[in-house]
Amino acid sequence: MTEMVAAVEAAGSPEDASVKARYFQAFPGGYGEGDEFAGVSVPAIRALVRRFRSAATVSDAVELLQHRYNEVRLLGGLLLVELYRTEPEAAMRATLDNRHRLNNWNLVDAVVRDTIGAWLLAHPSRRTVLDELVVSENLWDRRIALISTFALLRAGEHDDTLRLCAAVLDDRHDLIHKAAGWMLREVGQRDRAVLDGFLERYAARMPRTMLSYAIEKHTPAERTRLRAKR
Repeated sequence: MTEMVAAVEAAGSPEDASVKARYFQAFPGGYGEGDEFAGVSVPAIRALVRRFRSAATVSDAVELLQHRYNEVRLLGGLLLVELYRTEPEAAMRATLDNRHRLNNWNLVDAVVRDTIGAWLLAHPSRRTVLDELVVSENLWDRRIALISTFALLRAGEHDDTLRLCAAVLDDRHDLIHKAAGWMLREVGQRDRAVLDGFLERYAARMPRTMLSYAIEKHTPAERTRLRAKR
């Protein structure tokens, strides 16, 4: 594990770390307040995943998730995605139990679809965890719930996504509006009639950002009509 951390740190750039800290709002009052960056690109982290995945264990990944650098945690999360292929229960449980370390949107979006989401696709009776997460006071729990349903959408199942998107209509955080709008757009990519039914029912209540993301593929006239419902 020490070798993995050293590899991330060796690939870092102080200049890029400063840029990433601003982009991911690690400043006081930002959604990523207190997060720290080594300044490593996502392609470089994915190259390290390929380098280490054959020898990495779930315990290694969990230890990486505890690190102060966002990119080290990303490496740990992406290793859990790889480990899910052979140890689905252990990788999912490690992700769920350590979700507090997926504490920026890049970490959530890179990891949970193919760990928590994939496991819930195979275990539909356990999807009540999504309803628990989506009402959490923790921003990242709510985003985890929404993004996890992407795995279900890819399998043609949209009911859980729609239920969770309806549950966050009154959420006050823009990152939740974006996640819900993104998932709704994915619904529409697979079944436009289902998305339009949701929009007819809820467009008047949807936050502006959520609605805008959801209707990106609609015609200009359709977007104008739906926005007028607000």
